[in-house]
Amino acid sequence: MPRAGLDKNPRDVAEMFDGVAKGYDRTNSVMTMGFDRRWRWLTRRVLEATPGERILDLAAGTAVSTVEYARSGAYCVAADFSLGMLRSGAHRDVPKVAADAFHLPFATDSFDAVTVTFGLRNMNDTVAALREMCRVVRPGGRLVICEVSQPPWRPIRWLHHNIVLRLLPRITTPFSSNREAYAYLAESMRDWRDQVSLAELIAAAGWDEVEWLNLTFGVVALHRAVKPAAGREPAGS
Repeated sequence: MPRAGLDKNPRDVAEMFDGVAKGYDRTNSVMTMGFDRRWRWLTRRVLEATPGERILDLAAGTAVSTVEYARSGAYCVAADFSLGMLRSGAHRDVPKVAADAFHLPFATDSFDAVTVTFGLRNMNDTVAALREMCRVVRPGGRLVICEVSQPPWRPIRWLHHNIVLRLLPRITTPFSSNREAYAYLAESMRDWRDQVSLAELIAAAGWDEVEWLNLTFGVVALHRAVKPAAGREPAGS
């Protein structure tokens, strides 16, 4: 099975996720020690979706996150470019769409909110992806990103980079069909942006009111933003 590189070639990333789709949810729970469930729950709380709203869950994988967000009563759509991941989540009763994050098959202003859970760092042009998300969300709609981040406290950051992420491929070996894929994922976590620089990219993509919340010592962070109302430029533009 292929392993994606840090250049994040879309074809390589899609093929890699196709290859690890079987057992992916179980492996995720193992490598996060079960924290993935709490992170999804907190993402739903921050998303603040309500019945009748339309939510796009981008890079949804097996749609485990989509099901969590649908508990709000909103109409939630799972979108992903890995057909293998979508097939592995076929038993989950939410709408699923194969979609390229840079060319979403949805009309402008289609959704009340868009969310990405642990998928943004696998997109090779972060700002372009965030701009496309902004296009499909209505003015005043929301963006919520749950993604790995960089712990602000130096001792925790050192432990995370030099102990946890180095052990990750070994920990997941008994549960994953592709150890090399998890070596890439560990490298992508180490290489990913900190909270401030991601907030700057979100703002550069046209979103307003950008803020973030650290989870689990900053190993993960939630970023939230709002699409400016029609005719109004984002703050700082």
